[in-house]
Amino acid sequence: MERHEVYHSDPEIMGGTPVFQGTRVPVQTLLDYLEGGETLDEFLDGFPGVSREQAVAFLEMAKDALLDAA
Repeated sequence: MERHEVYHSDPEIMGGTPVFQGTRVPVQTLLDYLEGGETLDEFLDGFPGVSREQAVAFLEMAKDALLDAA
């Protein structure tokens, strides 16, 4: 998936906070869930507007960015 299919940032939506495309769910919420010990399935159950493909693609992008910075 391309970045624009996964998440975007728009000053008119949540003050520019990056959100999953087509939702008002901040990508930070996924990270907070995982950091708190919740599973990806629990996140997706709580935010049905976010697809599994979007969530996994975001995590892959975050991983790639981290490894590229190393």
